[in-house]
Amino acid sequence: MFTEAYMQRAFLAALCLCPLCALLGVFVTARRMSFFSETIAHGALAGVALGIWLGLNEMTPAVVGFGILVAAAILWLKENTELLTDTIMALLLAGSVSLGLVILSLEKTNPGQIHSYLFGDILSVRNQDVTLAAVLAVIIGGGVFWNLSALTLITAQEELAHVSGIPVKRLNYLFVLVLTITVATSIRLLGIMLVTSLVVIPPAAARNLSRNLRQQIIYSVLMGLLGGFGGIALAYRLDVPCGPTIVLTCIGLFIVSLVLRGFTVGKPVTPAQT
Repeated sequence: MFTEAYMQRAFLAALCLCPLCALLGVFVTARRMSFFSETIAHGALAGVALGIWLGLNEMTPAVVGFGILVAAAILWLKENTELLTDTIMALLLAGSVSLGLVILSLEKTNPGQIHSYLFGDILSVRNQDVTLAAVLAVIIGGGVFWNLSALTLITAQEELAHVSGIPVKRLNYLFVLVLTITVATSIRLLGIMLVTSLVVIPPAAARNLSRNLRQQIIYSVLMGLLGGFGGIALAYRLDVPCGPTIVLTCIGLFIVSLVLRGFTVGKPVTPAQT
C-alpha cells in the first residue's frame, strides 16, 4: 500500500489538507459558519462548469476563483441588504448549483468528467496538487496559529475584540478568504458533496473530549489526520471510494468520542476558554 506512488501522494495530500480543514473547522463551528462552507463547496460545481466551458485543463483556478466570488457575494449581501445570512447562503447555493448544471448541460458534458469533483478522487492527485496542499497547510496553518489569540477573542466576543484594538473586519475577511481557498482546494480530496464534513466532523468530535479551545484544536487536528489516513487505508483494503470512506471514518471517530465522553469529567468547551 505504501509503495505505490499514487498512494504516497494521497497520504501526503491528506496529511496537509485534513488537519488544515479540521483546524479551520474549530472556528467555523464555533462561529456557526458550517452552512457557509457548504455554500462555497456547492458553488464549486459552477466553477468546474465554467472551467470546462472555457476549455481549461486545470480546474482548480476556476473552482477557487468562483468560490471567492460566492464568498464576496455573501459578504456584500450581508452588509448591504436586510436578508438573514442563512437566506443569502441558500440563495447563492441554489443559484450556483443551477448555473453549473445548466452550463454542463449546454456543453453536453460526460458525467464521468465531473464525478471526481462531486465525490472526490484523492487517489488521482498529482505532484503539483500535493505541493499546493503543502503550501496552503504551511501558510494558512501558520497564519491561524500566529493570530490564534485574536481569532479566539473575535470568536468569543467580537465587540470586545474591536474595543481591544484588534482589526476585526480585516481578520474576518481574511478568515473567509482562507476558508474559501481551503474548501475549494480540498474538493479533490472528498468532492463537492462531502468536503464540508471534513470541516465539521473532526471539531465536533474534538468538542466531546476537550475542556478548552486549545484542547479542541489539538484533538480536532488529530481527528482530521486519523480520519484522512484511516479512510484512505480502509478504502484501499476494501476497494471502495476514498471520499465517502474518509467521511465514514470521521463519523466513526465522532461516535467513539461520544462513548469516551461518558467516561470523562469536564465541562463543554467554549471559545472563550483558553
